[in-house]
Amino acid sequence: MTDYINKKVIVVGAGNWGKNLVRNFHNLGALAGVAEAHPGLREAIATTYPDTVTYSDFQVALETDVPAIVLATPAPTHYQLAMAALAAGKDVFVEKPMTLLTNEARTLAEYADKQGRILMVGHLLLYQPAIAWMRDYLASGKAGKVLHVATQRLKLGKVRTQENVWWSFAPHDVSVVLDLLGNPQLQKVHAQGNAILQPGIADHVEVDLRFQSGQSAQINCSWYWPFTQRTTVVIAQKQMLVYDEIQQTVTIHHKYIDQDLNHHDDGSEIVEVAASEPLKIECQHFLNCVKTRQKPNSDGWNGVAVVEILEEAQKFLHG
Repeated sequence: MTDYINKKVIVVGAGNWGKNLVRNFHNLGALAGVAEAHPGLREAIATTYPDTVTYSDFQVALETDVPAIVLATPAPTHYQLAMAALAAGKDVFVEKPMTLLTNEARTLAEYADKQGRILMVGHLLLYQPAIAWMRDYLASGKAGKVLHVATQRLKLGKVRTQENVWWSFAPHDVSVVLDLLGNPQLQKVHAQGNAILQPGIADHVEVDLRFQSGQSAQINCSWYWPFTQRTTVVIAQKQMLVYDEIQQTVTIHHKYIDQDLNHHDDGSEIVEVAASEPLKIECQHFLNCVKTRQKPNSDGWNGVAVVEILEEAQKFLHG
């Protein structure tokens, strides 16, 4: 039998994104195996990683003594596969979106807590050093209370036929919005979208969020846009922050409007943020959580909060 002492995860799904997870866990020395139904993908994994066991059957992978499962399968399968893995006593990392329904996400989070299992969701941007820096900076209070967060994720991108741009692009930004606002309780969602290319599948979506804390957010995403724009803007009482994801820069704008409606502008500065690969950080974090039993930064309940917003906005989009 293969020695699994230092092999902690089996990655399920080796497609477009799964292969990146396979690479990172292999580089971290933690890849025990890969479960993949497609013969061609299994063969590619066996060729690239000859020391890695491959499985054609997910159930067989669950019967091993490997303690953790990493799910990179299509979103509609997440709930069933994650529940099966948790029930088999495994810790679970599941790619975004955690599920397609809030009640399913909540069931997974509750079950993981009850069983004492680690459940982590692949909200990759939370492990982006620039976002982590902004989170810590805002928590320090230097910028004052965070009032509003606005994100834009626009590009001429790959158009899906089974999901709209909201479900494809927005999980990243929803997770960031909640993180930078301090994870407030949702109060109200309003959304509008345009299905330009295919009936019932929105290509351009704008979503407004209101929270019980009085804070607000706006998320704008499109895969039918002439240029690529990925930005996060934070409006706080004393300062404004702008994260340009393409340039990998964070700019602090020392400007605000006071309670007497007077403008204050003391210029801006670009913050130097150490460059590192967020996916590697995310994978290492999961391994650390498996080892130490600490709660992941993007735990199951973080996944529930994100899916709730995704699902509520979807009600306005009709497809």
